[in-house]
Amino acid sequence: MKILVTGGAGFIGSHLVDRLMESGHEVICVDNLYTGRKSNNAQWSDHPNFQFIEHDVVDPIMIDNIDQIYHLACPASPVHYQSDPIQTAKTNFLGTLNMLELAKHSQARILLASTSEVYGDPLIHPQVESYWGNVNCTGIRSCYDEGKRIAETITFDYHRQSGIEVRVARIFNTHGERMLENDGRVVSNFVVQALKGIPLTIYGDGSQTRSFCYVSDLVEGLMRLMNGSYMGPVNLGNPGEYTILQLAQTIQNMIDPNTEIIFKPLPQDDPQRRQPDISQAKSHLGWEPTVQLKEGLSKTIAYFRDRISASAASHNISESTE
Repeated sequence: MKILVTGGAGFIGSHLVDRLMESGHEVICVDNLYTGRKSNNAQWSDHPNFQFIEHDVVDPIMIDNIDQIYHLACPASPVHYQSDPIQTAKTNFLGTLNMLELAKHSQARILLASTSEVYGDPLIHPQVESYWGNVNCTGIRSCYDEGKRIAETITFDYHRQSGIEVRVARIFNTHGERMLENDGRVVSNFVVQALKGIPLTIYGDGSQTRSFCYVSDLVEGLMRLMNGSYMGPVNLGNPGEYTILQLAQTIQNMIDPNTEIIFKPLPQDDPQRRQPDISQAKSHLGWEPTVQLKEGLSKTIAYFRDRISASAASHNISESTE
């Protein structure tokens, strides 16, 4: 098939591109490189079935004869989506609108990468897809969570009004290789801090909970959703629930038990509890995560260890040649 992946040079998108290329598809990666990196797709750069287009989905794009669109384009960590909230809102609304128009033009099936953030600071636990959420529409996270809610709205409206085939995935916390060092998400924060010998920073008292899915499990879920008959929305995440303090202590013990843990004030609208109910994914997709937390963390830690040592080595070389 001819498959378009928006955000395909990003963390999750590049792993999806790998799987699609390995399966023999023709893949077009569209990315504005705001949080994506060309190096994430480097192994495919000369492959005849791979094409990279540097483009911002906020602006329309026309590509003919596409079979499937995986729409992942949007910064997903608070640090990045809050640095330009208006652009984030535009990416979620206009970017999704443009991809839906492209899907309509090509009669392609489109999968929207939505988020657990549509549940806001949830009043029910664990979160099920039928829950409408508890979201602050004027808060500092609204550009992302309300942005994804309107993205879901227009996706289902295009399905009802234009008959295009849609799939909607609500992605929970994901980690793995190719996360950015300055991502601002809790796993990358703790791992980078521990590797650099910096105190691990917990915002709040650490009692808030999250669930952590390894990227290979998530990509498998996305592909099953795209190629199955269930439209969604469907939660994709690991139902194992951990407090932020438990996560910090786990990473601390895996890297350096002597690393200090410090506490800072909790940001506005930070959800207290976050855990997916994955009953729908199990029954409709036959999917559930297979990588346990420590197994996935060990791979994420190894990746960041290599990145940091490579960065230090290049810094030393540049200093010695000055």
